[in-house]
Amino acid sequence: MNSRSTPPVDGGSYAAPASTPARTLLDLAGRDEVLRRQIADLLQACKPNQPLPDRDHVARRIRADVPADNRLTLGDYLADWIVGRTKLAPATRRSYQDHINKYWTPHLGQVALQELGAAHIESVFATIDARNAEILAAKASPVQEIRDAVKGIRTVGAASQQRILATLRKALNDARRLYHHKLVDHNPAESVELKSGRPPKPRLWTDAAVNRWRRTGQRPSPVMVWTPVQVGEFLDFAEAEDLELYALFDLAVHRGPRRGELCGLHDYDVDLEAAAITITTQRTSVGYQIIEKAVKSAAGDRVVDLSDESVTNLRKYLFRRAGWKVVAGDAWVDSGIFFVRKRDGQPWHPETVTGRFDRLVERSGLPPVRFHDLRHVAATLMLATGATIKEIQDTLGHSSYNLTADTYTSVLAELKKTTAAATTKLIPRRNRPKAA
Repeated sequence: MNSRSTPPVDGGSYAAPASTPARTLLDLAGRDEVLRRQIADLLQACKPNQPLPDRDHVARRIRADVPADNRLTLGDYLADWIVGRTKLAPATRRSYQDHINKYWTPHLGQVALQELGAAHIESVFATIDARNAEILAAKASPVQEIRDAVKGIRTVGAASQQRILATLRKALNDARRLYHHKLVDHNPAESVELKSGRPPKPRLWTDAAVNRWRRTGQRPSPVMVWTPVQVGEFLDFAEAEDLELYALFDLAVHRGPRRGELCGLHDYDVDLEAAAITITTQRTSVGYQIIEKAVKSAAGDRVVDLSDESVTNLRKYLFRRAGWKVVAGDAWVDSGIFFVRKRDGQPWHPETVTGRFDRLVERSGLPPVRFHDLRHVAATLMLATGATIKEIQDTLGHSSYNLTADTYTSVLAELKKTTAAATTKLIPRRNRPKAA
């Protein structure tokens, strides 16, 4: 009998002649009889004319404590890998888990880890691109029912695809490099090339862009910026329709703090006598669970100056808040957070703020922007009124000067025809508050 025939088993152990590939595999077990039986089962499962398992592959499985006779799939590996990543930040863990659950396990979970190649991975992104095309086609359909079917459904953009790939690349790097997981010789995710994933350039909602959006429902860019007139219309509408959150929206428009920074602003962070706010913490959510933490970079830890108009609006908000507390009575919670709910003084959930904002925009009839786009609104308005890139960088808490310059100069040309002495004067309002 040669080594390619079905091997005999004697008492569960494979009997192979000396100096054959099968004997080399069995020798990996040493004196471990359980492991020897596993390798024998692996050999016995080989069909005629099928190559025997690679010795180095079996050796890696033994070092990794993976049963030698089992076929380790990508899905099984990723499930074990994410459990073992105990030191991840909650948001990072959530992101990794979402990518595994939505993309890698459904599409490639049954592929053997050792057999995974770049073509498998590229097929997942081809599927994502095909779905994106379906969504965009539906959004542009003249049929209302088809457009409604994809309302609120977003495409998976280049930046998101880069993050999805990065999750798999990290997991496979661990499979290759870490002592306990030396399961693969190379990382096929490193051979996959995707679009750069650079953030899209902000675009202004010009009259032409608005008209096209009203006809087709399409935005010129995922990142859109209101004109000064549109900003004024929104603030007037918010002041009339949602006085509870108006001051938060107004501050977001004029100075551009992130949503989590606004929701995490404490009373002691707001100094209206000095006309400044100090941003050190943020209140964010992972899933729907609230997490309060320090801002993510040294540049994000900053003091932001306020205009006289913003100070006046915040003073009015504090006056209203004091009235809410009296009405709420014992239900009121002194949380120490600056922007709170009217009914009980509890801090705002960031997702609730976004939902209220989105509904206000839709009801106002204005072209859509995301809440995060209010940072872009604030930056472009500051540019238009003569602020330097460095001043905008410091106000927004960007860590990179080039990021600020590359992001916001794209809309400056569209705003150059609008001149004013200050950002607040650039925005037309029906009832402009007088300085305190």
